[in-house]
Amino acid sequence: MSAEMSAAKPARTIALIHGLFLNHQSWDPWVERYKQRGFDVRPLAWPGLEGSVEELRNDPTPLTKLSVKSVLDNLSAQVSKLKSPIIMGHSFGGLFAQLLAYHGFGSAVVGIDPTAPAGVLELPFSTLRAAAPVLANPLNVDKATMLTPEQFHYAFTNTVSTEKSRELYERYAIPCANRVLFEGAFENFAVHSPARVDVKADRAPILIIAGGQDHLVPFSYSKANFELISKSPGVTALKVFGERPHFTGGVDGWEEVADFAIDWALDPSATTPVPVA
Repeated sequence: MSAEMSAAKPARTIALIHGLFLNHQSWDPWVERYKQRGFDVRPLAWPGLEGSVEELRNDPTPLTKLSVKSVLDNLSAQVSKLKSPIIMGHSFGGLFAQLLAYHGFGSAVVGIDPTAPAGVLELPFSTLRAAAPVLANPLNVDKATMLTPEQFHYAFTNTVSTEKSRELYERYAIPCANRVLFEGAFENFAVHSPARVDVKADRAPILIIAGGQDHLVPFSYSKANFELISKSPGVTALKVFGERPHFTGGVDGWEEVADFAIDWALDPSATTPVPVA
């Protein structure tokens, strides 16, 4: 492609938002794949989490300073500098991606195994078990809790072997921004929660991608999320990958998920929930 043609047709921008227990490096494979397709890819770090996995493990202090509002405000500022980006978020990053859509950002939004805006009352047992290392002790709220390899395996990578899970843990896992998780868990009880939006309002198209074997955000929760935000006149879609865990973007076969996400975002269409195979 000539420089003249490139100038006439700039690359579409994709903004990627990580979730809890991970940082921006969790998107590394997706960044390279999307760049190879010609996109301008921006993995967005939460405020203070611009460092590496190793740095955040050695000094988790930045994680203790975060709240849902501070992260959402920071992401809004970052996204506002981008021209009509496609926004994708994983887990709690998927909640932020949905909130950004309701705040008027993005040409299309994809939430991958996402937390839902306020309004979904279901808290499945597997979710409570996966989040228990943080939520079981209220005194954890101002701390940053690191999952053990076994806890990470249950919550994020339960479809792969212990050895493979440990490899992903060492490469990607960081401590949790505990206050963010606490605020998310109790968002339905906070009248002024930043996670509370008018779900009936118009917004960019949103796709929810669910993992059928996800312990942290089970399909039933993703389906309830889909039904909640389907109250908007904006396009709403749900796609289930029946055999995938919470860290669906990191375990083998992530390419299929990444390709489906971007292909949908380029040409959004509505779907209806489908049962897990």
